[in-house]
Amino acid sequence: MKKAGKGKGKVVIPGFGMTMGITVSMLSLLILIPLASVMAYSFKMSLPEFAELVTRPNIVQAFITSILCAFIAAVINSVFGVIIAWVLVRYEFFGKRLIDGMIELPFALPTAVAGITLTKMYSDNGFLGKAFERIGIEVAYTKIGIVIAMVFIGIPFVVRAIQPVLEKLPRSCEEAGLMLGASRSVVFRKIIFPEIMPPLLTGFGLALARGIGEYGSVIYISGNSEKNKTQVVSYIIMQKLNSGNVDYEGAAAIALILLIISFVMLFVINVIQHVASKRTSA
Repeated sequence: MKKAGKGKGKVVIPGFGMTMGITVSMLSLLILIPLASVMAYSFKMSLPEFAELVTRPNIVQAFITSILCAFIAAVINSVFGVIIAWVLVRYEFFGKRLIDGMIELPFALPTAVAGITLTKMYSDNGFLGKAFERIGIEVAYTKIGIVIAMVFIGIPFVVRAIQPVLEKLPRSCEEAGLMLGASRSVVFRKIIFPEIMPPLLTGFGLALARGIGEYGSVIYISGNSEKNKTQVVSYIIMQKLNSGNVDYEGAAAIALILLIISFVMLFVINVIQHVASKRTSA
């Protein structure tokens, strides 16, 4: 490995060995060791026990609910995230800084508070819940409510991923396309979209992974009903940890499957993003 700053003068933070050691130590303490403990607890189960646990109908349904709702929420966030980022970058209007700061509110707000608030708003007694009820749509304690909660916690990932790219994209490219006779839709598809597709995939992947493992914002609005198929994987894990007989091995086994699914999704999305970046730069 080539040391930073070799032959190029002094660097701001000296000491490659020390900084690399701190980096590896922090990664080990915060990421690698906790992940290894999940694997260690799950491996305490025999293979038949592991297979029997993760193929139980309620657990399979929880995985389907989590992945499906997270995917739908990530798609919604991708569409509206592009629109929000476009408005914040391309237009000047009163209150722009306030709206730009509010985008990160889901990061600062405790997810449990967000879940309680959304449940109150979309319940039968909430003002939004009453409006949807008049047209025959029930939101709270359904999969629709889960999707709304995941949209709330995932939208900042998409907006913040796309904003810097749009800010660096010169408007002259769009103007040149329009002057050459291209329609607005063609300019977007041929000029703008190829540039924002890599960060869009990044935001989509982050929102998807966050939604699959989300707990605080969905635990109340979902209703956690096995009959209505609104249980999510994170609730199943917490249920095993909070029951009278704490089942660390079972919780770790389910968490391991969740970890593998999230890792595979992020890996595939990163590969697609890498390919798209190479095509764009070419």
